[in-house]
Amino acid sequence: MSRRHHPRPPHIAPAYTGRLSTDPVPALRLPGESMDPQAAYRYIHDELMLDGSSRLNLATFVTTWMDPEAEKLMAETFDKNMIDKDEYPATAAIEARCVAMVADLFHAEDLVDDDAATAVGVSTIGSSEAVMLAGLALKWRWRAKVGDGWKGRTPNLVMGSNVQVVWEKFTRYFDVEPRYLPMAEGRYVITPEQVLDAVDEDTIGVVGILGTTFTGELEPIAEICAALDKLAADGGVDVPVHVDAASGGFVVPFLHPDLQWDFRLPRVVSINVSGHKYGLTYPGIGFVVWRSAEHLPEDLVFRVNYLGGDMPTFTLNFSRPGNQVIGQYYNFLRLGRAGYSQVMHCLSDTARWFGDQLRDSEHFELITDGSAIPVVSFRLKGDPGYTEFDVSQALRASGWQVPAYTMPEGAEDVTVLRVVVREGFSADLARALRDDTITALEHLDQLKPGGHFDTVQPFAH
Repeated sequence: MSRRHHPRPPHIAPAYTGRLSTDPVPALRLPGESMDPQAAYRYIHDELMLDGSSRLNLATFVTTWMDPEAEKLMAETFDKNMIDKDEYPATAAIEARCVAMVADLFHAEDLVDDDAATAVGVSTIGSSEAVMLAGLALKWRWRAKVGDGWKGRTPNLVMGSNVQVVWEKFTRYFDVEPRYLPMAEGRYVITPEQVLDAVDEDTIGVVGILGTTFTGELEPIAEICAALDKLAADGGVDVPVHVDAASGGFVVPFLHPDLQWDFRLPRVVSINVSGHKYGLTYPGIGFVVWRSAEHLPEDLVFRVNYLGGDMPTFTLNFSRPGNQVIGQYYNFLRLGRAGYSQVMHCLSDTARWFGDQLRDSEHFELITDGSAIPVVSFRLKGDPGYTEFDVSQALRASGWQVPAYTMPEGAEDVTVLRVVVREGFSADLARALRDDTITALEHLDQLKPGGHFDTVQPFAH
């Protein structure tokens, strides 16, 4: 007697014995049929378990933890398009306030109390877009300065070989000659002397980095500005400075408030910063601000009228969600200066403690100790029979993602490990990382793989 097939009652929906386990889901084309929402969720959720834990990703500067209240606000504003300022005037006003707060933090000139419209800047999808906008402003200003003959000349931008890849993209996309200043073993920032040797009449600007991606170091921006001031005073070229503060812009004002690097230096004309790094907001949110309106050419600005106001907009991206701006505004209100200061000092304490542990070990040489910004970079001492890439791979066995990478032009023979201490990386996690590092080194001391993983280079943004 044959067994008859009985369809499953609709109220019975086993998690893993329904469609998910009997019919493969197309990966490269739209499925032919619809899927139950719970099944679709579980299918995607389970695949995402194969990702590493973002909280244990010590390669990224990008925020991986926020207050639950911030997450709720951001979820409530996923559907708001930031570009629709007429439809969402409250969101647009909040964006203007955020720009004003950033401009004020960096001591911009034109900011007038209680008037956000006087801040010259814009929120962006991240520092990459902000960099493009700042670079375009530098190029347009150079064109205006040299006059009609600019079409027969090649503009150049002076920067270290340690810049983030977005600067290479800018120069390639917008026809600017990059003049990279090389590093050297033991020196991973640019010097004023290098800058003076590289600038000329076709230099649109010099880029100084406040917190390099490679080591977290602060470039000597005040010294670079002073050298360029003297050059101009002596009859030489007059070159503006842009500060790439993607990593350090929300750290240095609170850890090192007396350090001169921002608009307090007259030669600094523009600054970019990532809200989704130490601004403590989920990606992607960034800002670019200018010293004053004269440094943002009017030809680059589009104006949008809403509620009888005049809002200048200058972006490469058009539609983007407004929830990142809302998340940033939440952080500004929630933390304030006192809160940001407390967070940054706590992160710095954790980074410096971990740096001290590495310094005291017999295995590592410290490059940066977390005191500039909460980033610790280090390398192996001597030749222990394995490399930094082997250490990075060994730590992955415990779930940690600690990047290993070679340094930029001029120091290519130097390999570095780096730990970025972010909000959510507690002192207890730092101790766990210390312990797991010791365990990994003990195994490597026995195995001595001799650079077996040297071809594996984790992304180190």
